[in-house]
Amino acid sequence: MTPSVIAEYMASLFDDHKKEIKLLDCGAGIGSLTISAAKKLKNINLVDLWEIDPIMQEQLEINMHAMNLNFSIYAQDFILGAVENISSDKGERYTHAIINPPYKKINSNSEHRRELRKVGIETVNLYSAFVALTIQLMEQDGQIVAIIPRSFCNGPYYKPFRELVLKECAIEHIHIFESRDMAFKDDDVLQENIIIKLTKGKQQSDVQISQSNDQTFRDYQSKIVPFVEVIKPNDPELFIRIATNGQPQDENNTFFAVSLNELGISVSTGPIVSHRMKEFLEQSPQDGAVPLFYPHHFVDRQLQYPKEHKKPNAIRVTPDSQKWLLPNNGFYVIVRRFSSKEEKRRIVANVIDPNLIDKKWIGFDNCWNVFHVKKQGFDYETAMGLACFLNSSLLDSYFRIFSGHTQVNATDLRNMKYPALQNLQLLGKKYDIKMNQKQIDNLLGEIK
Repeated sequence: MTPSVIAEYMASLFDDHKKEIKLLDCGAGIGSLTISAAKKLKNINLVDLWEIDPIMQEQLEINMHAMNLNFSIYAQDFILGAVENISSDKGERYTHAIINPPYKKINSNSEHRRELRKVGIETVNLYSAFVALTIQLMEQDGQIVAIIPRSFCNGPYYKPFRELVLKECAIEHIHIFESRDMAFKDDDVLQENIIIKLTKGKQQSDVQISQSNDQTFRDYQSKIVPFVEVIKPNDPELFIRIATNGQPQDENNTFFAVSLNELGISVSTGPIVSHRMKEFLEQSPQDGAVPLFYPHHFVDRQLQYPKEHKKPNAIRVTPDSQKWLLPNNGFYVIVRRFSSKEEKRRIVANVIDPNLIDKKWIGFDNCWNVFHVKKQGFDYETAMGLACFLNSSLLDSYFRIFSGHTQVNATDLRNMKYPALQNLQLLGKKYDIKMNQKQIDNLLGEIK
């Protein structure tokens, strides 16, 4: 359910300049969003509401009659209905849409995925599917206000969705809640949520970015930013950056100076998918096997290996498994791909010291992002400096500009800027893995 104060705020973002308004609310629930929209908008000609839950439908109908609206309730799957509408070029087109879509992953071979492809939509979650279909159902200059997770703002899986949004619409306004838990106390969603306003067919210009700690909007702040601060002109991934007050920008910043490519460093997802390589895994180290690292092997950034755990500690070296291993010939920096929502930091970097491992090869599970140089380890000072930077408060704050969820993709890390090699090595000379957060941040403060 959308809390009433959020529904009212969402409705306030609409411009009421149409003579006849045709409103869409897909995933309508009991109609909270439509009720707020009807209070804001005048001259509503029709309202189409989609809701598949029969209990919700009953209350929805009561609420719509109470508002004295010309409405229709569609008690069927919105994706299937919308695809049929778009494919046949029949059905209604809307001037306004206000939506709080469901959040659920869409399997790659599911009926929903197949139906969406019929109208050129490639996406991985119900919420982005609902928004994409809504865009296609809008008239020219049609306005969409949606409350959705931030997960679409970055990462490779949502790139086709970002491309569709940017091709068809202008982003006019983004509101971010700094405290996700206070905004949605009853939802167990791992992403932060945003409210976004899109206008179909409008030329992109500056974007209004607003923020509040929670749904009371008591500390509401707003600013207008150039679109080039939201999506960098040279960013092939089209990451959507939402910088709130006090978050660092990468322009003219000593610590965001060069790309990983310019440093000669690569980052890749850990190559070993454990469930596909069960035949090679060993519970404990033994002759013919080498270490296989998982997150539980690191406590406070310090290696604890081997370790009694349900997961294996080693992988056998064979002609079939060796191609998935990396040589133990230098230092590696590794970052977990998934962190728990209770953790304060999004990125925690660990260092693999070759001197602590008496094997020629090592293995990294798929749960890691691994920094390497041409699939080899690299020098101590650069590795330590990179880990120091990744563990800094500055980087954590910067990362949150384009990532609002607990997953860290290699694409995210590849898309960032880093300190120049000289500065990384200066950090690396002084960094110690036992340092606390204040000590790490003070190290960065010594570099001008």
